[in-house]
Amino acid sequence: MLLRSLFSSLSRSHLRFSPSLFLTRSIASPTSPWFLPSCRHTVRFGSVLRASSSATGGDSPRPPDLPIVPPTASKAEMINGIEAALGSTFSSDPLSPPSSPLILVISGPSGVGKDAVIKRLQEVREGIHFVVTATSRAQRPGEVDGKDYFFVTKEKFLSMVQRNELLEYALVYGDYKGIPKQQIREYMAKGFDIVLRVDIQGAATLRSILGKSAVFIFLVAESEAALVNRLVARDTESPEMLFVRIATAREEVKHMKKFDYVVVNAEGKLDGAVELVESIIDAEKASVSQRKVEI
Repeated sequence: MLLRSLFSSLSRSHLRFSPSLFLTRSIASPTSPWFLPSCRHTVRFGSVLRASSSATGGDSPRPPDLPIVPPTASKAEMINGIEAALGSTFSSDPLSPPSSPLILVISGPSGVGKDAVIKRLQEVREGIHFVVTATSRAQRPGEVDGKDYFFVTKEKFLSMVQRNELLEYALVYGDYKGIPKQQIREYMAKGFDIVLRVDIQGAATLRSILGKSAVFIFLVAESEAALVNRLVARDTESPEMLFVRIATAREEVKHMKKFDYVVVNAEGKLDGAVELVESIIDAEKASVSQRKVEI
């Protein structure tokens, strides 16, 4: 309707109309609303659309005369006329680049709720694959082999290391933990975002391997006291081991600044923490510069 009114009013007044005034802001004159610096198009109403020579004074050849779209034209006719004037059709392809699968490295001190956050994230968001870590430690009550961890013997784990099957591995509290490469390759090829759960030591190793190609998220409790209460409430370690975990956790929090994001998983507010992780994923996928990773 705006274009019709504009063409109609200008036609009645027999004025020459320059669409260049509406194409790009003038860099030569700040007071002029719009100006196309390289070429001026002039519409001669009741005649044809013509292109004048370059603003630099060059004698560039003129394109063939193109018919004007009448003010009474339909929307489709108007669009076709604009396409003809521009010399190309309007594409229906997305303007934004396609997003790439992400690798999310989620870490934090013991007892902060890494497993709970990841489990809930998988429940509420599609296209997420949690890479099951291989470990040589003993299976705890309630844990499922192949879901929580791949529980293997120390000998089996070391053979995986020798065959270069692990992206990263470490000795943690006397037991080995490592990330199988093949899982990552398979699910990224399907378009899944990958979630890796590692301790602080593992996150540092992955940062050296993956650099800025992965997203590193540090998970924390709302306070140090809250973290200690959670560790004590788990009742899964001896007093000696509990002391070691608490002392280690206090040191691990100091590594927070080495991560890209920090997410607080407060007691009773799991969904809030998961929503924040989802927001991080959405922001990364909307980034103009997509992270690229090869495993």
